[in-house]
Amino acid sequence: MKRPKPALRVELLFYLTFLVAFALLVGVATSQLALAISPERGVVLVVTFVALEVGIFVLYGRSLVTRLVLRPLARVMDTADAVADGDLEARAPDAATRDFATLAERLNRMTDRLLDAQSQLVRSEKLASIGRLAAGVAHEVGNPLGAIGTYVEVLRRRGADPEVMAGLTRELERVDRIVRSLLDYARPQEDPLVPVDPDKIARAAFELLRAQGAFRNVSADTDVGMHVPEVMGRAHVLEQTLVNLLLNAVDATPPGGSIVIGARRWAYEPGQSLPKRASDPGDSRFPRVSERRPARVEFADGQPGTLIFVADSGPGVTPEDREKVFEPFYTTKAPGHGTGLGLAIVARSVHDMGGVVWVDNAREGGAAFKLFFPIAIP
Repeated sequence: MKRPKPALRVELLFYLTFLVAFALLVGVATSQLALAISPERGVVLVVTFVALEVGIFVLYGRSLVTRLVLRPLARVMDTADAVADGDLEARAPDAATRDFATLAERLNRMTDRLLDAQSQLVRSEKLASIGRLAAGVAHEVGNPLGAIGTYVEVLRRRGADPEVMAGLTRELERVDRIVRSLLDYARPQEDPLVPVDPDKIARAAFELLRAQGAFRNVSADTDVGMHVPEVMGRAHVLEQTLVNLLLNAVDATPPGGSIVIGARRWAYEPGQSLPKRASDPGDSRFPRVSERRPARVEFADGQPGTLIFVADSGPGVTPEDREKVFEPFYTTKAPGHGTGLGLAIVARSVHDMGGVVWVDNAREGGAAFKLFFPIAIP
């Protein structure tokens, strides 16, 4: 059990009381010693000894105040100056006393909030700018694409090489899919947010793909906790988001691998590990590096809500790719096997519904995509 840290006033009171008591004892002892050594010069010796003791105690007191007050205060001030200069990665170190430890913790929490606000602002601006660009590109490409499709059909009727026409048709369909994905990314969601049940939506997405045979080569299962709270969202958008994540998991998972989709009540903390699942053994331990997760300025400390996750036993996502995978046109798939817009659309949809999405290592060995939404307030 971790020992609680002492309060600063208690530490100072203890050491100063000890210092005063020790000074009185030493003063009396040296006075008696000086008078015993030389009665005729006793006053001079007493003054000399007292001056020497005062100097020693002043040095000790200075060292005490420096260690307990000035040095921790200087560290906090250095961190505050670094944050004021724009270094939002600076963090105040822990301290030996409870007061300065609390001060450092609150300064770090304030810095985290600033970092969250900055990240959210950058993310919102990026989504808006890319959305406008995507809408413009889709519009400009869509019209000539329709014309090209008409000319391809004319060439087919005129007896053009079937192999060449099949290749043209295939590539046109690919461009059409990209344009449609761009429109999905750029299209604003005008439906109002309403309370939705993450449990039902997760199960519906799972059952939809299972009925289509998407899980025939893998072992897929659900892991939904008890009393999962409702969140504010759009049911059809959230279901489509989970379907996209499940399809990505199927693509990443080798034959015979495993996929899990789940939901549970959760209190959001940007830098803590996920508690065990209901299906995990009671003595299981899942050590992870405590990494900072994306957050929103609207989230309070320990924000109650629901965590939805899709985990697989595939190759996973490297730490350097965990932020990039949600950017448009960034994909880890082989050329021709992905547009790089699927996860970007997921991130856009989750952001528009007031949630956050990130990716961690899965307990199955692959990637775990996690979505958090605050609890719906009636």
